[in-house]
Amino acid sequence: MQAASSHRRALVARLNKRAFVGKRRATARLRAVGEFSFGGGLTVGRYALGNGLRILVLPDHSAPVLSFHTWYRVGSKHEKPGKTGLAHLFEHLMFNQTETLRAGQLDRLIESAGGETNAATWTDWTHYHSELPASELPLIARLEADRMQHLLLRNKQVTSEKDVVANERRYRVEDDIEGQVSELLYATAFTKHPYGWPTIGWMKDIEGFTVADCEAFYRTYYAPNNATLIVVGDVEEADALALVQEHYGVIPSSRIPKLNAKPEPPQHKERTLSLERPTPAPKLALGYRAPSFRDRDYAALALASEILFGGRSSRLFSRLVRDEELVTDLHGSTAPFADPGLFEVWLSLRPGKALPAALAIVDEELERMRKHPVTAAELSKVKNRVELGFLQGLETAGGKAEQLGFFETVAGDAEVLFSRLTALRAVKAADIQRVAKRVFDPRRRTRIEVLPKAEESA
Repeated sequence: MQAASSHRRALVARLNKRAFVGKRRATARLRAVGEFSFGGGLTVGRYALGNGLRILVLPDHSAPVLSFHTWYRVGSKHEKPGKTGLAHLFEHLMFNQTETLRAGQLDRLIESAGGETNAATWTDWTHYHSELPASELPLIARLEADRMQHLLLRNKQVTSEKDVVANERRYRVEDDIEGQVSELLYATAFTKHPYGWPTIGWMKDIEGFTVADCEAFYRTYYAPNNATLIVVGDVEEADALALVQEHYGVIPSSRIPKLNAKPEPPQHKERTLSLERPTPAPKLALGYRAPSFRDRDYAALALASEILFGGRSSRLFSRLVRDEELVTDLHGSTAPFADPGLFEVWLSLRPGKALPAALAIVDEELERMRKHPVTAAELSKVKNRVELGFLQGLETAGGKAEQLGFFETVAGDAEVLFSRLTALRAVKAADIQRVAKRVFDPRRRTRIEVLPKAEESA
């Protein structure tokens, strides 16, 4: 990252001088941290407030739109046993009532301004995003700062959202076979690390949340020093920073506890579970120990995944679906986690087909990748596919903001976004073979088999 330009340093000096007339607040003091190129002549300015809030501003005047994202560095791995699902519950609570807004008013204000808003929670982060006309920057800055500091957490609000989340869990997990299997896969693969519990939380924990639990979580993690604002679109940096300083500069920082995520011990033997469920055909889920998103091998593993599962000409689609006609649906991917996760494989078989035959083909293809380099044609094809998908994700203001926020939060630095593309382009066949040897070891995997449940007689 380059040092901030003289222009940005002068801008910050002017804003600080104006903001502190009559009220000196250390929490509101802006600092120009640096800047970095975003390709196509665009530049990201990196700033920070005195209260620890990180700010990334990317002016892009190609369309009169604005994307305003808030990434909190808290996800399910920051929870504790007995309190799983709190991070996800807050994704719901944050759209509720504040000291100044009635329940539902935040959504209505954004929609009436021609915008849309949503959120997501996962293992390492919670992410709030809004897409609006560029003229609505003052509105969204005010609304987001308001719910960072003035959320109402009373029994009525907490009980209502607990019920919503409990129903969501019933629908997505307890009444859904894939949801059940995914949860079991991680719970079986991880015995120590918090990736072993589901982001949505265990039902008993969801039902047991109290207002005091929510207050403590909110006051700890929903603080400026645990958040990054991403502002992308048809904006001027001076206007964006002045609004951030005005609305966020009065919010105090909090004491963020040190993450106590125990590393997962090495796995030396395959772990297996076999289930019976009301399904017309068998299903199979595999989870191989995989490197984190920050690992240098992640790029090669992403390309290996494309060679195996990416499209109708991929190795496993060709064999399992087209040639042998064993499978109706399959997919594979490696989790983009900040800590080591899993490379997941999912197969849905045709009725009447047997799991051992499908598993044998998967094992053959993974062993083939471990023993032999992929072809130059395969490697070129998947590099083109992955690069196209990467660049298409950056076409919109929202896509740019999401990738900046994700890389800042998970990779630890938004500037490495384009270096990841460089790393993908540099992957060689030998790199894929080396990573395949590291990851696709059947002794280091977890296997969940789902068999059709026999119909009970009347």
